[in-house]
Amino acid sequence: MEVRCAVDDKAGIAPRVLFVNHSSKLGGAELILLSILEEFDEASSVWLFEEGPLRTRLEQKAVRTVLATRRSGFSEVTRNGSLLRALPFAVDILKMAGDIGAYARSHEVIYANSQKAFVCGAAAATLARRPLIWHLHDIVTPAHYGKGQLRLQRALARLASRVIVPSKAAADAFSQLCGGKRKPIIVSNGVTLAPDEMAKASRDERRRHLGLPTGFVVGVFSRLSPWKAQHILLQALKDVSDANCIVVGEALFGETRYAESLRSLAQDLGVAERVHFLGFRSDVASLMRAVDVVVHPSVDPEPFGRTLVEAMLCRTPLIATDTGAAAEILADGRAGLLVAPRNPSALVSAINEIRANPAAASSRASFGEQRALALFTEEQMRNGILRVVRDVIPPYSC
Repeated sequence: MEVRCAVDDKAGIAPRVLFVNHSSKLGGAELILLSILEEFDEASSVWLFEEGPLRTRLEQKAVRTVLATRRSGFSEVTRNGSLLRALPFAVDILKMAGDIGAYARSHEVIYANSQKAFVCGAAAATLARRPLIWHLHDIVTPAHYGKGQLRLQRALARLASRVIVPSKAAADAFSQLCGGKRKPIIVSNGVTLAPDEMAKASRDERRRHLGLPTGFVVGVFSRLSPWKAQHILLQALKDVSDANCIVVGEALFGETRYAESLRSLAQDLGVAERVHFLGFRSDVASLMRAVDVVVHPSVDPEPFGRTLVEAMLCRTPLIATDTGAAAEILADGRAGLLVAPRNPSALVSAINEIRANPAAASSRASFGEQRALALFTEEQMRNGILRVVRDVIPPYSC
């Protein structure tokens, strides 16, 4: 293997980073990782805990991919569950941390891209004597994590050389968890949409092409999860006359029961004929451009909200609950309407406002597009991440 010093990196050579990611499903954190990897070459690696779609996507990148040879047991532990469920796998977790630490000695930095990856990464960085970056994609509050997991994160946070978060809301939650002793670095997530192949098409033409219903159409785009709160939108839809709804996304992380409950709820509310469950789609931007409004009804604080930026780039009117980073992204309501969470009536009023005042909705959407292009690009995100990585590498690390 070629031996390079960190001092060479200052001249433009990409750092040697070991990225660690516990999931191989294609969630938001994984999409961000795929974008970040554009700045890294074959001297860097990605350590995966499991097989999955992410590994297939990594084959298109220059970095090397390493698949763990032992089971970690992390799949048995949800982020709001008890750490006791991980005890039977403690030995395997420690052995994997040892494997990561041994492999990390040929790299300059360990970069943990998830909370579970950070647990192993913290031990691995100590063993390998390498700086550790924790990219925290969540808001660390009791709404998202169990008490034991919050205590573990607080205890291990001191081992991270840098902590990266996507928003001020996430930074404030982390600082509160750690008693204000750690100041994370805010690097906003970046979003780039695929070229619009139907740029000259009308909305009706888009809908015919995509097989969507006619009339006023509301769209909700996120994984199916109780805290993403698609059920709130279904409750609101009952009182929005003649409106159809497309639900785009699928259940991840053991939340299939919630996904099934949404179909039952639509039946019980009498709106099943107006609700169209499309599952996972790779043409989200096309679908967003075809609907009249995108609704993001999360009931718990969002650490960022990629869906919000995607809708802004599509110039589609947007409604989001005022939790977490939503107000930051939407400029306190200038780029989209903000409503109270867990309030179907407020959502009904916001949808009706967009229907009644399309010119105002279009103006907000136009402002939102310009804001997204100015603040939330992938290039800005990658440059920010690269600055953090270079900042933690010692002057000489051969």
